[in-house]
Amino acid sequence: MVSPLLNSTQAQAATETDPADGLVSAATSGNGMGKDAFMKLLVAQISHQNPLKPMDDTAFVAQLAQFSALEQTMGINKRLDDLSTQQRGVANTQLSALVGKNITVRGTMTTLDSSGIGAPISFTLDDNCTTVEVKIADASGKAVRTLNVGAKTAGLTKLTWDGKGDNGLAQPPGPYTISVTAKNGESAVLVNQETTGNLIGIDFTKGYPNLQLDNGVSAPASDLLRINQGTK
Repeated sequence: MVSPLLNSTQAQAATETDPADGLVSAATSGNGMGKDAFMKLLVAQISHQNPLKPMDDTAFVAQLAQFSALEQTMGINKRLDDLSTQQRGVANTQLSALVGKNITVRGTMTTLDSSGIGAPISFTLDDNCTTVEVKIADASGKAVRTLNVGAKTAGLTKLTWDGKGDNGLAQPPGPYTISVTAKNGESAVLVNQETTGNLIGIDFTKGYPNLQLDNGVSAPASDLLRINQGTK
């Protein structure tokens, strides 16, 4: 405690070196301090205040008001966190009901099976196109087929690859990567590619639902575009 016999210069120095000066305001600066730390700092500030210049009633009441506001805000944040957790649980439960259904997500893959039906290819064009070229590559990255599908209008386009390569031979079953290039004259047109398959599982380990399709595609739930009728 600073002696009342100190001269004004010494009292000023004691005030300037007050170890608790400004700590209470730091508790509410957004650095993550909780209400317990806030109260400890407030008590420390009162304990170390300069007796020649004590905290006035107005400042003390203001800091108590800050403490009350901090406590209320922390309570609101906790309730919001609880509500968010509940909503995620409900959303995850709803997604789980889609397992086994045929869905379409953003992606560049398709799967060729042994049924002889072929493999579906779908994409959305941002504008009308005079030319659209679809290239198909196997799992090793080797190009096996190029399809020139001509002019297409803006919107969703669906194709079926017959499963044959440029040489006319049937390709083995498995995953294939699709690359679509679209132009309107000499200008490139934006293409949003899609992939369709049966949803066989949902992975939550990354902190968000990740959809697992039977064609090997993995996509976040935010990439879900459509739920299709029936199964593939």
